[in-house]
Amino acid sequence: MSIAASTRTERLAAAMGPVQRMVESRAFARRGSPGVADFMVGNPQEMPLPGLVDVLQRNVQPQDKNWFAYKLNEPEARVPVARSLTRLTGLDWDPEDVFMTNAGFGALTVTLRAITEPGDEVLYLSPPWFFYELLIAGADAVPVALKLEPPAFDLDVDAIAAAITPRTRAIIVNSPHNPSGRVYPLEALSRLALVLQDASRRNGRTVHLIADEPYRRIVFDGIRYHSAAEVYSGTIVTYSYGKVLLAPGQRLGYVALPPTSPERPALRSAIELFQWATGYAFADALMQHSVAELEDVSIDIGQMQARRDRLVGGLRQMGYETTNPEGTFYVLVRTPIEDDLAFAERLAEEHDVLVLPGTVVELPGWVRVSLTASDEMVEQALPGFERALAQTR
Repeated sequence: MSIAASTRTERLAAAMGPVQRMVESRAFARRGSPGVADFMVGNPQEMPLPGLVDVLQRNVQPQDKNWFAYKLNEPEARVPVARSLTRLTGLDWDPEDVFMTNAGFGALTVTLRAITEPGDEVLYLSPPWFFYELLIAGADAVPVALKLEPPAFDLDVDAIAAAITPRTRAIIVNSPHNPSGRVYPLEALSRLALVLQDASRRNGRTVHLIADEPYRRIVFDGIRYHSAAEVYSGTIVTYSYGKVLLAPGQRLGYVALPPTSPERPALRSAIELFQWATGYAFADALMQHSVAELEDVSIDIGQMQARRDRLVGGLRQMGYETTNPEGTFYVLVRTPIEDDLAFAERLAEEHDVLVLPGTVVELPGWVRVSLTASDEMVEQALPGFERALAQTR
């Protein structure tokens, strides 16, 4: 192995370290065990959505000899996506600016590689989705974490402006934000757009805003979601269907360029090039055949909101500090002891409750609790949380 390859491998291993330790933990190995309340990651804990199953069953029936042949960015998928984005933003999206990928992982991977050169900096909000650093490093770019202050986790536009350098190429903004559940309002996104426009002029190249939006349909309390694409022409949207369908193993997502983007021809070519160069990062045939119908399938958002209310209310009544997420699957809970890893381990081993230690998402002293657990698991877990809290007093 060459020195360069070794160095790259070491960088990626370091970025993967917290996730790798989670995967190798005793708690992670207990997922799916009888009697365990599993809140660790956003996996389904109940049977798949009937609407999803119906759509896949209809579309698995071949209509021609090429039904399961190699697929690229197929018009039957791109057109309904463009229509959906038009309804969302009020902009007139072009199907040719939509690129169907193997979920959000593929969308982010091809986007980062399409817009960065080795050594470029990519900013991301911290606490983050725990694979941002890995994907940025995988593109030979430099990850730069921007800390969000708990418990509000507000978008700090001034801090973002201060973090931008001549090497900054992009910022990833995840809204609704995993893990805090914040939905960033249009006013904050508009202020960020002005900062990025100014930085792009100074740097002589666009500082892109990667709007990572896999949870945009999972919002609570009547909040209206706004995409950064509405206010910033340098936006690139990445999306995954795995959240709203609660089917993360069915890999379907996309990259999309707004009609206001001044770099659409060059970005179109670069994104499709890296769909090939990253190992055929095109969505599978069955999923592309199904997109038009899947646009109308969703988990029960009202049920998810009710589960949030039960969990947050129960934990706060005990004395825990928690977030009250505006969207996503997740509630953050401040641990009553400083060591979140030890607290998560105690919950798992003594009370059969699995949660994600905040250390995994750059947020020590907290744990993340996934609302994809069933209502029965919530009721089972609350006494365990109460006993674990009592043990710290």
